[in-house]
Formats: sequence, structure tokens, C-alpha cells
Amino acid sequence: MFKSISKMLERPPLFTPTETAFWDDDYISKQMLKAHLDPEFEGASRKLTFIEESVSWIKDVVSPVKYPLLLDVGCGPGIYAERFAKIGYQVTGIDFSKRSINYAKSSALKNGLDIAYHYQDYLTMRLNTAFDFATMIYCDYGALSKDDRAILMRNVYHHLKPGGKFLLDVFSVPKYNILKEEQVWETCQNGGFWREEKYIAFSGLYKYPNNVSLEQISILSAKDTATYYLWTSYFTKDDLVNEAKKAGFKAYTVFGDVAGNPYREDNHTISILLEK
Repeated sequence: MFKSISKMLERPPLFTPTETAFWDDDYISKQMLKAHLDPEFEGASRKLTFIEESVSWIKDVVSPVKYPLLLDVGCGPGIYAERFAKIGYQVTGIDFSKRSINYAKSSALKNGLDIAYHYQDYLTMRLNTAFDFATMIYCDYGALSKDDRAILMRNVYHHLKPGGKFLLDVFSVPKYNILKEEQVWETCQNGGFWREEKYIAFSGLYKYPNNVSLEQISILSAKDTATYYLWTSYFTKDDLVNEAKKAGFKAYTVFGDVAGNPYREDNHTISILLEK
């Protein structure tokens, strides 16, 4: 038992993947969906007030009249996709969570929205459509390793028409700089986010070189043990621009977030609007 727990708490090499696809775990995926749909919780999705402000700004900056075909990368349960559809975009959503995609499909049908949803990994996506506009919102880009980010950038680039645009956001280096490493543990007597039954959670927040952090969650229950890795990369404006240029994007505008607030060097997020 000691060796097992000791192994669970070790810091892994950079961008070690989680062994199990927890986003498709029957129980955990339910908790993730609840978090996405909570309008006041800023963890899985942003708060509803910000989402509404963001969609309004996006419509003004990238008009659905001029850029009608929209690809929502990492669409989750369709929170942005539905709002995009309601203001005139023809929306395609892609996500690698079965529960999120199934919920999104059901919700679109219920609300009479014509949205095409695909259960696919965006690192290997193959959609027989060229889009006018693509979005990847809430800093999902930074959850990928550098090699995977390059793949994602190229994939989106190749799915855009000439002149097409790509909007994404990331966390910034100033946010990384204020992070403090910590280790905590808790006993969840009546279950919680990670398990339905009683479990102990060991959580660590670790900082790695080159502006990368890891939130490591190790679960110990009567039924099993498991460790989950949530990686995040943090960027400067130049970092983001350089990665986009390597994929072929030729023009860009930088903002403080996906609601169009001005970029400042001390912002905790950076948003970039790229053009093919």
C-alpha cells in the first residue's frame, strides 16, 4: 500500500498523459457536464454573463454574414455553439467527450437548432468541410503539449477557407508567475466529483520549467486507485504568435480575452484572432 500511494504522489515527467480517459468515465463525465452547465461556476466553462458578452463581441468582430460556416473546436455540451447558431452562424461542433456531444445533440434538437456535432479528437479530426471561422474557447489550447499544439494549429488551418479566421484564448505567463505550489488532501465521506462512493483525494499543484503547470489528482477508494493529470501551458503574446505563424497563419490581432477587452502585459489571459 505504501509503495502504491508513494507512486501516486510522484511528480511525473512533463506532459505525461492520464492513463484513463476520465472525461468519458460514466460517473466523472456526469460531474463534468454539471460543471459545464452551472452558470455561476467558472471551472469547466466561464460564467454565463461572460459567455453572453463574449458571443456578442464575436458576432461584431467576425460577422456571421461574412463568415457563416463556424467550427467550434472542443465544443463541450454546446454552450457557445447554441448561442452561435441563434445569431446566424452555421455551426459544426467537435469534442472528444461522448456525454458532452450526446447532451449537445439532444439540446440542439430540443431547441430546434441545426448544429452538426461530431464525436472526434481534434488532433485527428477529418471534416469534409472548409470553414469560414473556427473557435477554441476557454484555454483548451494550453492543455496540449507543444507537439500536439502544432498538430491542432495545422488541423484548424487546413479546415479553414483562404481568409478564414481562428479565435482562441490561453492563460498568460503573469498567471503562471503568481501560482504557488501546494499539496493538499481531503476525505470525501459521501463521494464527490471523482467517485460516487467514499474516497480520499491527494491533490498537488506543481510548476514546471517553460511556464507549464500540473494539477495532479490522486484518488484512493475501496474499489480502486487512480491518478489524473491536468496540464496547462502559459504563454506570452510572442509565444502564441510564433506558434500560429509556424502553422501558416499570416495575420493576427491580440486581445485580453474572448470578450474583446484590450490586451495588457499583466492580463491573466490572452486571446488571438488569426487569419489564414
